[in-house]
Amino acid sequence: MSSTITEIVDVDVPVSTAYNQWTQFESFPEFMEGVEEIRQLDATHTHWVTRFGGVGREFDATITEQHPDERVAWRSESGPDHAGVITFRRLADTKTRVTARMEIDPEGFAENAADKLGILDRRVKGDMLRFKQFIEQRRRETGSWRGEVERPG
Repeated sequence: MSSTITEIVDVDVPVSTAYNQWTQFESFPEFMEGVEEIRQLDATHTHWVTRFGGVGREFDATITEQHPDERVAWRSESGPDHAGVITFRRLADTKTRVTARMEIDPEGFAENAADKLGILDRRVKGDMLRFKQFIEQRRRETGSWRGEVERPG
């Protein structure tokens, strides 16, 4: 049974800075708990190495939609079944609302227990707060990819 997690954080940087940083998937281990490594394989494919509750997992994910300064959507291709979208909304010249919405189908005992106990919700909330701290402390992105990916169909 899948769960939906939604978390919102307002960051004190321009929308392009927040968006550009989010496209730097290989930097995710710097602010995402349990993410050990992400390799960008090509413009739309990533390989993830994660650890949760002592259990290591590797999986591939595909960027299914990407529009600069608006949204990035993805779906896992292997391993734990999950998909999500991150949206970016300009609130002011130097303030952006970042919304993460994820559909997760927990795989295995540890993930199911974590889901039922609200641990996954808290982890995503923590990741979003760490993203806020990461980008606000830097004041600028570590890189950017401004390409468009159109949703299939």
